[in-house]
Amino acid sequence: MTTTSIGTSTNDSLTSAVMDSPMGELTIVASDAGLRAILWPSERDGRVTFDEHVEPGTHPVIDRTIAQLGEYIAGDRHDFDLPLDLVGTDFQKDVWAGLARIPFGETQSYGELADELDKPGAARAVGAATGRNPISIVVPCHRLVGASGKLTGFAGGIDSKRWLLTHEAGEASLF
Repeated sequence: MTTTSIGTSTNDSLTSAVMDSPMGELTIVASDAGLRAILWPSERDGRVTFDEHVEPGTHPVIDRTIAQLGEYIAGDRHDFDLPLDLVGTDFQKDVWAGLARIPFGETQSYGELADELDKPGAARAVGAATGRNPISIVVPCHRLVGASGKLTGFAGGIDSKRWLLTHEAGEASLF
């Protein structure tokens, strides 16, 4: 399970860096409180927004994130141990905490997560909150699937979602 120590950012700025991955270049964004975002190459405008200014640079949280993502991609890490600085509504944060509890290599449906959160019938709301998850992979929204098991929407695209799930099943190859 991902360790989530959630901070409250008081920064006037955020730091970002780019890392290569099998799914393309990922932009890692951190505050002094923790990891704020992992953004996809084809990031949709407005999916993740920042009130603070984002500057390219180096940051210890970014360094740890890049190292742990590299270990995950190499198959040497199943869980992440990073401070997180999640910014969202209380409901979104509840959904994201639920995502973090889905074990490596397993999937859950949106409806199952809604039930787990004592919000039966809120599968669409869970889907909307999941779509706003700023910390893909570390907060594993790729592990949510449709009720039939079908792969559904994903900020990084269905090919990236498929790669992550097959990687966790021990079957992935590079794109």
